[in-house]
Amino acid sequence: MNASALLILSITLPIIGMVLIIPFGGRWARNIATAVLILNLGVAALITAVIQCKRQAIVYASGGWAPPLGIQLRADGLSAVMLLTTALIALAAAVYAPREFSSGAETRKSLTFWTLLAGVCAAMNTIFLGNDFFNLYVALELLTFAAVPLVCMSGGKATLEAALRYLLFALSGSALYLLGVALLYGACGTLDIGGISSVAQPGPTLWAAIALMTIGLAAKTALFPLHLWLPPAHAGAPPVASALLSALVVKGSFFLAVRLWFDAVPGLIGAQAGQILGIMGTGAIVAGGVMALRQERLKLLIAYSTVAQIGYLFLMFPMMGQPEALPGGMFQAVSHAFAKAAMFMAAGLMAEAAGSDRLDCLRGVGRTMPLTACAFILAALSLTGIPPTGGFAAKWLLLSAAFSSGQWWWALAIFAGGLLAGGYMFRALSPVISNVTQPAVKISRTQELAILALAICALLPGIFPQKPLELLSIGRPKFEEARP
Repeated sequence: MNASALLILSITLPIIGMVLIIPFGGRWARNIATAVLILNLGVAALITAVIQCKRQAIVYASGGWAPPLGIQLRADGLSAVMLLTTALIALAAAVYAPREFSSGAETRKSLTFWTLLAGVCAAMNTIFLGNDFFNLYVALELLTFAAVPLVCMSGGKATLEAALRYLLFALSGSALYLLGVALLYGACGTLDIGGISSVAQPGPTLWAAIALMTIGLAAKTALFPLHLWLPPAHAGAPPVASALLSALVVKGSFFLAVRLWFDAVPGLIGAQAGQILGIMGTGAIVAGGVMALRQERLKLLIAYSTVAQIGYLFLMFPMMGQPEALPGGMFQAVSHAFAKAAMFMAAGLMAEAAGSDRLDCLRGVGRTMPLTACAFILAALSLTGIPPTGGFAAKWLLLSAAFSSGQWWWALAIFAGGLLAGGYMFRALSPVISNVTQPAVKISRTQELAILALAICALLPGIFPQKPLELLSIGRPKFEEARP
């Protein structure tokens, strides 16, 4: 098979799954979605292997038309890492979900969930492979309209209000992003990322376009102070939906911000703009950590932890001239995705066993489900940044970039975030591992193993950092120039 055909397959496979689920109905929805997600993981692994072996990006021009006339798909090392992360988490979600979204009988709920799961996967893959900012806007909208219904699947007034708030923020962000895209086209005459990087010139129109696109993407990513939609969305959503939202959905808009700043207009954005994003990231780390410390419900604690951890992603922008900045941000994105998916799924099982997700109701629940408690602890260690986890590797790279660039104040934000994370994770873990006997409950071993696998994946970037670092560099301009 031609390597470029893998890019088409990565996008079309989940879409085919969505199309097949609808006529076959809820009874077959789980089987179709799971089969598609297994194939999707295989395709992501093949794309990664090809990029690793050929040491260059994979490019596909639709219809043989090169940009700006045609639409180009492109997979570099960044794309490969995120495709693989998305495929693994989506498959774990499919393994975890059947107890809540059973397909043994045809129900609207099960049909909706499995269709939306495939939709999230299709949208994420399109974002990671897209190379044109307008088509990336289309992928963002597909992601929004797949994610919003997941928030309110539990029903009830509160979840509907949370979903509508999420939709309002998402559509406002999309409007700003699209306006920025229009200005960017006016300034550069193309929306292809490679084409923009070769013709873009500093000027008011370009800066306005970048500002509008960045603000829109920040709203979708729930960057402080545009995070107000995220905690309520998590509070009432099913655990697997919260896992997808926190681990994957917010990473789509963040990835587009990376493409915009690091690939489309590298070196054209003033240092002050990067400092603004860094300040917002620091605000997220502090505000999210403080709010997490105050929560009495486990899901809300984890949700505010997501607000804080997103802040680390944006510390890379004021240090984008340093070689450690981009790998540090991507390590954080990947390790956070696996850890947070594991934590939300583990929280769902523990709340089911205890009858509530209130911290005072979870005392001793770890004694009845040791595998789940172990996975939760491993994920918490990664988020806190304890070596040798992926979270530690990410924060170490960001610290290195901060000191190399002389911007030591970002190191203070990272240290403060680590202390806050240690505090709120201790609050979450303390009742779970306390010496209290809980009534025995029936636990799905398959679900526990899926959660444990995700938690272990959060550790791998810290245990084996060299391979991911090498992969992330493939297809990047500096790497291509140095390649013989």
